[in-house]
Amino acid sequence: MTIRVIIVDDQAMVRAGFAALLSAQSDIDVVGEAADGRRGIEVARATRPDVVLMDVRMPELDGLGAAREILDPPPGVVHRPKVLMLTTFDIDDYVYEALRAGASGFLLKDAPPADLISAVRVVAAGEALLAPSVTRRLIADFVQQRPAPRKDPALRLNGLTPRETEVLELIARGLSNQEIAGSLVVAEQTVKTHIGRVLAKLDLRDRAQAVVFAYEAGLVRPGDTR
Repeated sequence: MTIRVIIVDDQAMVRAGFAALLSAQSDIDVVGEAADGRRGIEVARATRPDVVLMDVRMPELDGLGAAREILDPPPGVVHRPKVLMLTTFDIDDYVYEALRAGASGFLLKDAPPADLISAVRVVAAGEALLAPSVTRRLIADFVQQRPAPRKDPALRLNGLTPRETEVLELIARGLSNQEIAGSLVVAEQTVKTHIGRVLAKLDLRDRAQAVVFAYEAGLVRPGDTR
């Protein structure tokens, strides 16, 4: 099945470069572009893409505001695409807040072309782009600036089994499903089952929100390593 993508970025050359790269893939179709967040929302609702590549800082409406509206549409709008935030090394709360809003992850703008293509496929498949080691550092940087863990998330952890809590912790530390399976000495499919149950019990949309939840609940703290 072809993955429908729109690109929302205020730099025309960035949009053109990403569009050319993605359109060259047989399983990806770029169906729209926008130069600001407000227009990005309009294009998303008109084209019904599977994935939205969303820049963080843009005129009219920034990427965070646009992501919130796309991921929490008004009544009557049922289509909800995956949102992949595009950012630079100047990391700040914008991307962290986007993850809380339901974005499926983020990608550095200067990432290798193969990483962009892979990211679109990963997000379209329903996974969160949180596996690369750089993401572990970035997530920790975001959370280090946040308030102390909130009581409500910590209480919600009580609904998980010990193994599910362990899996959630490993997700938050940045491990992939394969790495978690190796750490727990179980099959990768078993890990996927545990993750599905964790998301369902905690009413989380995807792996990205699971990471944010684990930090806010105090299960994992900035600077923790494997």
